[in-house]
Amino acid sequence: MSMFNHDRLNKSVNIPNPLYQSLQGQYFVGQTETIRLGNGKHAWGGLINPSHSNVDLFVNAFTITNHSDQPIVAEIWFNPSPLGKRMFSDKVTPANTALCPLPEPKVKVAFAELVNSFPVKGVNSFKRIVPPQSTLASDEDGKFIFPSCGAFVVFLTSSSNEVIKSEVAFGWFEKNTW
Repeated sequence: MSMFNHDRLNKSVNIPNPLYQSLQGQYFVGQTETIRLGNGKHAWGGLINPSHSNVDLFVNAFTITNHSDQPIVAEIWFNPSPLGKRMFSDKVTPANTALCPLPEPKVKVAFAELVNSFPVKGVNSFKRIVPPQSTLASDEDGKFIFPSCGAFVVFLTSSSNEVIKSEVAFGWFEKNTW
């Protein structure tokens, strides 16, 4: 006779938070179009939480791809004022594509290229150097949180005289605030 009564065993499973959020239909991934900077001009990609979205934005991860032979500097900004001609990316999807209907994110992936000025307002919270011909990845585990009207922006600069091509990608989840 077995020492364990299998009818009384309880199963407990620990899963990473991004997987949990994905199972709930609240985790999204997206990227900018290819954006250009250099020759005295800048570019940026960001997550914009619109006013009245009724969600909090949790930044889980971001990547920056540098297609050039020159390093670029990535300044991470919290809540800057928009710069340049802001465009919105349609390269966005829920991470869980098994759901029907597919959930739609309220947060938008935005970007601008060949920008003349630097961000104003907001906080430049930290910087990263992106080496030539590489992708820099940063896992933030959802610790950067932005309410409606908030923004997480990766501002790209280069001292190069050549035009540099780059993309910025994000993984984030959203939680209803009501």
